[in-house]
Amino acid sequence: MKIIDSFLNKTTMYRVVLYYLAGLIGIAMVLGAFGLLPYNPLAIVFSLIFITAVCWVFNIIFARIYKAPANVESFIITAFILVLLITPPIVLFDTTYLWLAFWMSAWAIASKYIFAIKKKHVFNPVAIGAVITALVISGSASWWIATLWMMPFVLIGGLLVTKKVLRFDLVLSFLATAVIAIGWGHVGSIADLWTTLSRMVITTPILFFAFAMLTEPLTTPPTRFRRILYGVFVGVLFAPWIHIGGLYFTPELALIVGNVLAYLLSSKTKLILQLKEKIKVAEDTYDFIFQTNQKLAFAPGQYLEWTLGHTRPDNRGNRRYFTIASSPTEKDIRMGVKFYPGASTFKQKLLSMQRGETLVASQLSGDFVLPKDTKKKLVFIAGGIGVTPFRSMIKYLLDTRQKRNIKILYSNRTAEDVAYKELFTKAEQLLKIKTIYTLTDKKSVPDWWAGSVGYIDEAMIKKEVPDYKERMFYISGSGAMVKTFGAVLKAMGVPRSHIKKDFFPGFA
Repeated sequence: MKIIDSFLNKTTMYRVVLYYLAGLIGIAMVLGAFGLLPYNPLAIVFSLIFITAVCWVFNIIFARIYKAPANVESFIITAFILVLLITPPIVLFDTTYLWLAFWMSAWAIASKYIFAIKKKHVFNPVAIGAVITALVISGSASWWIATLWMMPFVLIGGLLVTKKVLRFDLVLSFLATAVIAIGWGHVGSIADLWTTLSRMVITTPILFFAFAMLTEPLTTPPTRFRRILYGVFVGVLFAPWIHIGGLYFTPELALIVGNVLAYLLSSKTKLILQLKEKIKVAEDTYDFIFQTNQKLAFAPGQYLEWTLGHTRPDNRGNRRYFTIASSPTEKDIRMGVKFYPGASTFKQKLLSMQRGETLVASQLSGDFVLPKDTKKKLVFIAGGIGVTPFRSMIKYLLDTRQKRNIKILYSNRTAEDVAYKELFTKAEQLLKIKTIYTLTDKKSVPDWWAGSVGYIDEAMIKKEVPDYKERMFYISGSGAMVKTFGAVLKAMGVPRSHIKKDFFPGFA
């Protein structure tokens, strides 16, 4: 489990999805070679090469036409999903297969640019590509991945994907609703209901649909409640007996109708941000301050997906999620980033950015925000650069002169790693928000250090926050840190509902 957690923490979300899909294609080839799937491995390879090539070409064409960064991972993920949906050719260069695969692949890529509002695509690319193909040339996706032999691999890998993208709320609400909707007509017989549900899991694409398509970040709502609502809505439409007149819903049609709801429930913003300045705020830590002509409405603590176009990105891609470090009261958008040895090409490019250069920010999301009840007592626990959402919150409280009962426990390895100290000092002076600093590297503690030394643990929490059972805890930092502190607080008797976690995904 530790190996899996380490892999998920060090690998970007899109890369995990890519590995998942590539693994399924590879497994399908092996099963086909042993006759457990009715598809020749060479046919699957041919399908993979053809669909990926079509997606690649159309991605380059439309990226140039619309002057948008060409995202390598995005088109490959789209291509791999299509490979698992379009039946491989019985013979190579089967014209029926080629025409179907070409149409569906071309429209899947084109939809990202054509069906976009404010440069944000509305529909799941694969789903809309399949629907347009069905309407225009009467060809359809077979979802050939939905077989008994593939099901265990779809399930295991899909759970890892869902864990990485933090979308269990969405997946579970969809699956529960779809199960109820599909089994609705069999409530009179337990045996018939069980048979129906078993067949649904084994021979329908429900699991792959949930893990690989429903969770696509850009077409899902940004907050937990809205994601659950979205999952329920798509789950109802997924039932094969749902229809409008003579039009019955297919999985892909259910998804694009759901995408409309998701769009209405989501942020519509996609910003082109121009670097204004770069400020060193701690050792190997910088704030990147961007200016934009379009005002971004957000709540302190939310995050954005940042896309940085650069040539030859490494296997971690050219997209990252970072918390917005600025406050809604500030004119510019601020992003705080810690740079570690062996940084990704994304971070190398980011660090080398010059004034006036641009990147794209979109997909505003996050529930890691201040409670509406201003009288609720809070504790912020931050590890390293995980302090950025708290910088946003504290700056907002200072600018709005809003007093809240907050204590901050801020852990860093060395004194040089402490960021935003002036801001937190000002918050203590004006708002009585106290920050307790602690260093974990005992060998490097300077003589002048007046804060604590050691890790934040149960003893420190009880000492600094004696009324901890009355407070709500906000934890932000690495995945391992958030998980550890969550377990410590539960062991101390803090209710789960009083613990908010924010895995800070910007370390890769």
